[in-house]
Amino acid sequence: MNGAVGVIFVGAALTLVTLVLALSGGAAGQMRKRADGVKKRTKGGGRPTGVLAPGAASVKRSQGRSVPVVEDLAKRFLPRQTVLRDRLSRTGYAISIGIYALINVGVALFAFLVIWLASGLPAPVCGALGLSVGVGVPHMAVGILAARRQKNFIAILPDAVDLIVRGLRSGLPVTESIVTVGREMEDPVGVEFRRIADGVRFGQQLEEVLWETAKRLALPEFNFFVISLSVQRETGGNLGETLANLSDILRRRKQMKLKIKAMSSEARASAMILGSLPFVMFGIVYAMNPGYAGELFNDPRGMIMAAAGVASMLVGIAVMAKMVRFEI
Repeated sequence: MNGAVGVIFVGAALTLVTLVLALSGGAAGQMRKRADGVKKRTKGGGRPTGVLAPGAASVKRSQGRSVPVVEDLAKRFLPRQTVLRDRLSRTGYAISIGIYALINVGVALFAFLVIWLASGLPAPVCGALGLSVGVGVPHMAVGILAARRQKNFIAILPDAVDLIVRGLRSGLPVTESIVTVGREMEDPVGVEFRRIADGVRFGQQLEEVLWETAKRLALPEFNFFVISLSVQRETGGNLGETLANLSDILRRRKQMKLKIKAMSSEARASAMILGSLPFVMFGIVYAMNPGYAGELFNDPRGMIMAAAGVASMLVGIAVMAKMVRFEI
């Protein structure tokens, strides 16, 4: 492959992206026209059927921006779309499957170009590496965003349960207490409880909406909350006292996790130091004598040794990570 082929490849990629955006613009333009028509019909104090009155809580769920062509292709070929959609919703951002697939393609093309121009490896090898990066990097990014949002949710959930307990003790039903949580608590707890309240308002059973939310969030702490409500509705009892005990349990779980993190901090610091030492020493040796350190990559035996060393380090890191991870 030469420079001309690279230029042609880049031009083809840019043409494809431009074509997709142009095709998606027609749908966006139609949506804007429909929105303008609704605004015109609502002028003068009128309100079309189905529109909420001013001040009412919105029941519209945030939907990710969609590219119709990519969305259709993703729905046709991607497996386990329900799992992927739930995983994207855990990030808290409105990301559709089509947009996620487009991001994967863009990252893969960019990684392919960078690897090909920087290393000069054969095109199939660069393509395989670019595909791996295009699939792995967005997957990791979604996991990090979802874990951050779940952490924030767990931190606020005990306060939300306490707010429900105070509402129950003051005489409010469970559904009204959930509405209060959605209105008073900050996100991500507030937005999830607003979705629960919207589902109940439109005729779904409370337990059904709660289990749908629990499946989407995939948090044991929220599962405890849903199980407490379900068991109380079946067997009866003092729901306020049950939820107060649940709030105390959630706080104790958080304290136990922080205690475990503090007790395992020395082991984690040792793992970071030991894991970084080979790379630091290689950098020092390479800075002092590049020819001596370069033999590790120029000689096939050195490449095999480097691969074996990296593999053994990964195994050690995995073992140490497993040793300091506890299920509570």
